[in-house]
Amino acid sequence: MAGGTKRQKEARKALRTLIPRVPFSDAEAVLEKALSGHLRHLPPSIAVWQATTSYIRHEHTDYDSLLDEGYDRDAARFFVIDAMNDVLESWGSGQRLDADEETTISF
Repeated sequence: MAGGTKRQKEARKALRTLIPRVPFSDAEAVLEKALSGHLRHLPPSIAVWQATTSYIRHEHTDYDSLLDEGYDRDAARFFVIDAMNDVLESWGSGQRLDADEETTISF
């Protein structure tokens, strides 16, 4: 994960700061999402956070299964927020998702 464009370097730095204990395979997937075209208008730190939460939601929770069972998006997100925060904690993040506001809170 060395070299690259200025944005790639900033995104890697943001990733190390935001989720310092993320497993390498997950880090690569999060970075790929963070550097995708639809997030290029965001600062790297925000793009990494957006990519992190999206990746965790889809890869480390039952979110997609809940959608398949007929839950709407908001309900499915509500039911997986604790699992997402558990992953964020295990990855060393000081930020958490807030179920009431769908925002982050820092510890």
